[in-house]
Amino acid sequence: MDFNLTEEQLALQRSARAFAQKELAPLVSQCEENNSALPHTMVQRMAQMGFLGINIPAELGGMGLGNLEALIVLEELAKISSAVAFPAFEANVGPVHAIRHFAPDALKKRVVPAVCAGEMIVAVSMSEPDAGTALTDLKTRGITDGDHVILNGTKRWCSGGGHSDAYLIYTRLSDAPGAKGIGAVLVEKDTPGLSFGEPEQLMGFRGVPSADIYLDNVRVPLGNIVVPAGGFAKLMEAFDLERCGNATMALAQASGALEDVLAYVQQRQQFGKPLADFQAVQMKFAEMQMEVEAARLLIHRAAVNADNGLPSILDSSTAKCFANQIARSVTGNAVQMMGGYGYSSQYPMERRMRDAWGWGIAGGAIDIQKVNIASAMIGRRFDQRR
Repeated sequence: MDFNLTEEQLALQRSARAFAQKELAPLVSQCEENNSALPHTMVQRMAQMGFLGINIPAELGGMGLGNLEALIVLEELAKISSAVAFPAFEANVGPVHAIRHFAPDALKKRVVPAVCAGEMIVAVSMSEPDAGTALTDLKTRGITDGDHVILNGTKRWCSGGGHSDAYLIYTRLSDAPGAKGIGAVLVEKDTPGLSFGEPEQLMGFRGVPSADIYLDNVRVPLGNIVVPAGGFAKLMEAFDLERCGNATMALAQASGALEDVLAYVQQRQQFGKPLADFQAVQMKFAEMQMEVEAARLLIHRAAVNADNGLPSILDSSTAKCFANQIARSVTGNAVQMMGGYGYSSQYPMERRMRDAWGWGIAGGAIDIQKVNIASAMIGRRFDQRR
């Protein structure tokens, strides 16, 4: 068991960091102030760098590397901000992997290479107004009509809503109760009957578009069914990789905060000496370093254990839960250590803290991850309804 990155992985990490600092950092204020997504030209630039589809097979347009390499790159991009890293998040750990693993070949070959080339961004749409954590309560319905499926319903909390080019819609595809009736259908943005609500105004995640999705007799070919009714377990298996991505986005807020505040306390002086010379500051740094390193190791373990497929729910939920928690504590401590500069919107630290809180809600809240962990440990799911 070797915990060191290979020379190739280190080179990829250095390349991602240099790209992020030189080309993505100047765009952060634009995304934050205007709540606008990364420009399409920069998404295409990411594709040119090979940063979209790192863990997608070469025959589908990707680099053919592993999940670990994808997460190494994602952390470096997300250290700059959640918004500028979001296209890489969607491409490397998002719903494209459900399409890659489970979609019909024709759909897979049309969509996955387009994502890797920066020509298409695919978002996942799971939640509804009355179905968030209790996802199997969703009411959106798809009814087969000849060689098409007709979708009706309302989806909520879709990151990328109104901006992405296509949406993996979780929907009921049969009358079977609970999870047994749920599958997923790909709906492209220009499909008649598909519309969007007003952009969400959130505490964090500025520059990551989010909006309600309305499906009014949306008609798509049966070939757009990625997972048929009864395939809910497959969908959640693919989502375990997205949990690792969520954990990495949270980790990046913490690791980026630690790097920033480490530089700050060595430069900032009070009482005639740098803040770093005070023992209380040293103790806090040690705690923050332990939290960041532990989170990174949990994420990397989940990625490496899944090199031949998708991560386990135990590994991915453990990594996500811990990374979500430490991201909040590390960024909060960094804000406190920087004082007024940490609290000022003229500096990145308060944004890191706001985004850190968001990652602990998105993709399944922290406490739900704990339920997942306990279920995996015991070997059975718990019925929350009784």
